[in-house]
Amino acid sequence: MRTIAKHSAARDLNDDCAVLELGTETLILTHDTMVEGVHFLPGQSGEDLAWKLVASNMSDLAAKGAMPLGVLLAYQLGSDDADFLRGLEASLQHFGAVLLGGDTVSANGPRSLGLTAIGTATHCPVPSRAGAKPGHGLWITGPVGAALIGFEALKTSSGDSSFYRRGQALLTEGQALAPLVSAMMDVSDGLLLDARRMAEASRVTIAIDRNAVPIATPEQRRDEALTWGEDYQLLFTAPADAALPCPVHRIGTVRERGPEPLLLDGVAPTGKLGFEHG
Repeated sequence: MRTIAKHSAARDLNDDCAVLELGTETLILTHDTMVEGVHFLPGQSGEDLAWKLVASNMSDLAAKGAMPLGVLLAYQLGSDDADFLRGLEASLQHFGAVLLGGDTVSANGPRSLGLTAIGTATHCPVPSRAGAKPGHGLWITGPVGAALIGFEALKTSSGDSSFYRRGQALLTEGQALAPLVSAMMDVSDGLLLDARRMAEASRVTIAIDRNAVPIATPEQRRDEALTWGEDYQLLFTAPADAALPCPVHRIGTVRERGPEPLLLDGVAPTGKLGFEHG
C-alpha cells in the first residue's frame, strides 16, 4: 500500500493522520475500523461501540493538535441501532464534532464499523511521529493501564469499566502542546509499541525509564500496563527545558540511533510490546 500512497499528505503512511494542505487551511484526516471480537466484545452495548469509535478517531486528531470538524460513518446494522445512535450523538457532542454523512449496510458475519474524522490544524507544521530529536525528553500526559482495568471490569461485570468504555481523547492538551513538541502521537496500541514506532519514524533510539511511567494498575502489573493500549494518552518529545502548558510526566530521553530503536531501563524489551494486527 505504501507504494501507491505517494501524495505528501499521506506522510508515507507512517503517521496517525493524513495532513492535507488546501489553500490557507490544513485539514487533518483519519480513519479507524473496529471489528467484533477484535476491537470490541460480542454483545457489547451500541452506546459503547459508538463512543469508542468516535474517541479513537478524536485521539488521532488530538495527536496532531487538531480541532474536530466532523465525521463520516460506515455503519453495519445490528440489533442495537437505537443505542448506537444515542452513543453517537453523545460522543460527537462531547468531542465537538458533527455527523457529515457516510454509509449504512446490512451484512452477515462479525460486525464491522468504520469512522473517518476530519479536523483542521491549529498549528503548523503539524506534529508527526517523525520529528523526535536526540537530546529531547520523552513525555506522556497521564497514566497507562486504566483501559486494561476497565476492560477486565467489563468482562467480569464487576468494578469500574468506564475507563475502557468511555475513553477520553485529549484534544485540548494536543492543541496546547502542538506548537512545542518535536514529535507526538497517541498511545492506542501500547506505550512500548507506540514509542518504538515513534523511534523508527524519527530514526532515533528512545530510552524509557520503566519506573518513571505513571500507571493506573497495581505495581505488580506495571509490565502489562506498558503494553496495553486504548488509554489515549499523548506521547511526545520536546526539548528537556521546554515550558510545557499542561500536567505531563517525563518518562525517557531521545538518543542518537543505536542498534535498537527502543530501550527500557537500558535494555531492548522482548516479547509483546503492544497490540499488532496480523
